[in-house]
Amino acid sequence: MPTFPDGFLWGAATAGHQIEGNNIRSDIWAMEHVTAAPFAEPSGDACDSYHRYEEDIQLLADSGLNTYRFSIEWSRIEPEVGQFSRAELEHYRRMIRACHARAITPVVTLNHFTTPSWFARDGAWGQEHAAALFERYVRYTVDALRDDVQWWITFNEPNAGALLLATGSLPLGAAADDLAEAQRGLMADFAARVGGTAGVASMAIPVLAPNAVENVFTAHRLARAAIKQIAPQSKVGWSIAVHDFQALPGGEARRDAILAQAIHPYWAAAREDDFVGVQTYTREVYGPEGRIVPEETSDTFLTGWEYYPPALGHTVAAAAAYTGVPVLVTENGMATADDDARIRYTRGAVEGLAEAREAGAEVLGYIHWTLIDNWEWHSGFAMTFGLIALDRETFARTPKPSLAWLGRVAASRGAVLNDELEPALS
Repeated sequence: MPTFPDGFLWGAATAGHQIEGNNIRSDIWAMEHVTAAPFAEPSGDACDSYHRYEEDIQLLADSGLNTYRFSIEWSRIEPEVGQFSRAELEHYRRMIRACHARAITPVVTLNHFTTPSWFARDGAWGQEHAAALFERYVRYTVDALRDDVQWWITFNEPNAGALLLATGSLPLGAAADDLAEAQRGLMADFAARVGGTAGVASMAIPVLAPNAVENVFTAHRLARAAIKQIAPQSKVGWSIAVHDFQALPGGEARRDAILAQAIHPYWAAAREDDFVGVQTYTREVYGPEGRIVPEETSDTFLTGWEYYPPALGHTVAAAAAYTGVPVLVTENGMATADDDARIRYTRGAVEGLAEAREAGAEVLGYIHWTLIDNWEWHSGFAMTFGLIALDRETFARTPKPSLAWLGRVAASRGAVLNDELEPALS
């Protein structure tokens, strides 16, 4: 018997900057090209999906999946402050219609980390009018695309900075008050590249300063209200990154403090939304002395994360209980060169998701990260999360067995999970 209902969203996700290529007016592009940039390599052409999106969508549709989550790049829509590009808007309209032509539901993210370089120049989310500027972009975009999009995500992982602070890990250039001299130079070079002033210009991620965090919350509320006004039938939410935080005896206080700082405020804000996005890959376990670093195994992610498929079911159940709104899994997957491991991991995650549903959580869909091996921020192209392999010289796409496997799960609404003892397709 099928495990999941009709209308369940089965898909894969991407992000504009990570796959489109040459997103030259964004803050991340600017940072990629300064001296001592904190990236393994620049994004460059990425996957050239700006030109090859129809092929990507066709591969997704051919597999049996029914949903494509992708982002619109604000820096393309509004390349200079107050200057909007109708041509770029039409590009994204063509993408959306390419989805509909193949019976694919588009789930559109309005901000997946990157922002226009002019926004970064003026202080990113710390500037006084940040929320209003985001709302203006959202209104322009949604008004044009409202007839073709039902599902909108305002922000991808707006709590990323809070997670870094709560868990004690900050990337290069993140905390201006504590920068070493080399890091100060990095931020000065970035400011110069975007035409701003050192100490004012800032990348949009991670969001750390309290006023910037509040501006993001305000931007989400304003965007949600704008979308519901323009397209009342739309479903609106935001996607929150959450590990499966667990505690051994003596570690409960640390675990609970992380949840209180980095997860619960964002879930609380989602109570007024139509759904909450959950993005889970692994767990973190805390004991009396702090985080317990897991032993490395052959299945450890390329990112160093622990292989722990049940994490997804646990976080989905927690999000549903805390927010009281339906949950959409907007990211889940595994960075690995072993596609059999990816299938095993995904099977375990989806089985955990089914258990969460059976226990009462309302779950709207499962969207895998990611459709195609791409540029993974600080790691460059080294972290292969994709269901499709990419030849970076020719841009040839080669579907991995995991894509067909997940498509079979989708087409059967999970029924094949009951029949298959082994995940391989042979």
